[in-house]
Amino acid sequence: MRVRTTQGWALRPATPEDLEPIAEIRAVVMRPDLVRLGRYDEHRVRQRLRDSYLPEHTSVILVDGRFAGSVTLRPFEDGHCLESFFLDEALQGRGIGSAVLAALLARTDTEGVPVRLNVLQGSAARRLYERHGFTTEREDPVDVFMVRRPPPVPTA
Repeated sequence: MRVRTTQGWALRPATPEDLEPIAEIRAVVMRPDLVRLGRYDEHRVRQRLRDSYLPEHTSVILVDGRFAGSVTLRPFEDGHCLESFFLDEALQGRGIGSAVLAALLARTDTEGVPVRLNVLQGSAARRLYERHGFTTEREDPVDVFMVRRPPPVPTA
């Protein structure tokens, strides 16, 4: 039984040395959805991350001080793009991903900018994003492209 908790997590800046652990967690976490979509390739799933890795915009998720995942929030058009958001499968369902996402969105909300992302069709992660205010902009057979606009600034 999973216990819901958001305690014990932190973010730290990623380094070039984090690339391979992040590529590995990506391969593990994305495998079920990529297999379902007929798009899993043992090499490609890791290489795509290697080819696009931006440590200067990536944070490592730590749970109880240990590597547990990653998240990238990079500048994009008029706001940010959320990418490479992976959390160890054993830690999913405990509220950690939701807490990490809420913290990132609080930051982008203060900037007053939208956040965009894409998620695989049928991925359970889509429900997480929808709970945090993301809406669908468009879809294709593989991806759902979503956006979250900042909440309106209250007027006095």
